[in-house]
Amino acid sequence: MSLFLIKIGFLPISLWDVLDVLIVGYLFYQIYLLLRGSIAFNIVLGVLLFFSAGWLMKFLEMDLSSLIISQIANIGVITLIIIFQPEIRRFLLYLGQTTLHGRFDFINKFLNPTGTPSEENNAYIEEITHAIFRMKTRRWGALIVLGNKNNVDELAKSGQIINANISEELLLSIFNKESPLHDGAVLIHQNKIYATSCVLPISKNNSLPQNYGLRHRSGIGLTEVTNMSVIIVSEETGNVTFANSGKYRDINSPEELKELIRDVY
Repeated sequence: MSLFLIKIGFLPISLWDVLDVLIVGYLFYQIYLLLRGSIAFNIVLGVLLFFSAGWLMKFLEMDLSSLIISQIANIGVITLIIIFQPEIRRFLLYLGQTTLHGRFDFINKFLNPTGTPSEENNAYIEEITHAIFRMKTRRWGALIVLGNKNNVDELAKSGQIINANISEELLLSIFNKESPLHDGAVLIHQNKIYATSCVLPISKNNSLPQNYGLRHRSGIGLTEVTNMSVIIVSEETGNVTFANSGKYRDINSPEELKELIRDVY
């Protein structure tokens, strides 16, 4: 038996109808977040207008035009899969990692209901923060990926695996402008500096600020396709930026950065 909530004329609306609309709305919202600011978003709008025109022609009984559009629609799905293969891959990767991230969060909250980082984690947070703000003062460019809750094998393969203890001095030596390892990103995983010189994907978001260079675009790009967080230090201005889930914010104090890193832990 269906659970009816309301009736609009002869149309009954059940709880499952509402749930169905919410699920579809959520999926469309996630697709919008992944495509906004990119050329793909404009293509999707064009496709939607195309199918809307086809529906209107069918409604108006414009048989010839409707027939042509329906034939094009038969191959349209395959064409869209080919065109949007990177975006589809990015969406599925994001969806899968979000699910795994939620599972790990549930386990961590069960084992540590207060959400307080351990003393060891707090020590690492201090080391990372001190290094970041010393690089800010010196205007050394830096990219630090916090990947403690993620599968990082693919990202680590793009760089040099060192699996070293986290320390302020080691981070400074890596991002020293004279260091051969200063290009690329440092990957922090399981309380270790796991890899250096990692290559990150470039963001396809065309709405990023004009003054954001390759370092910012690659750092933000990684957060668009994974649940990892990235700390960015601008070589030109010394500004510190924290990026997560495709969003980014400027950091004005060490305490602000520590709080964001604690959220990751």
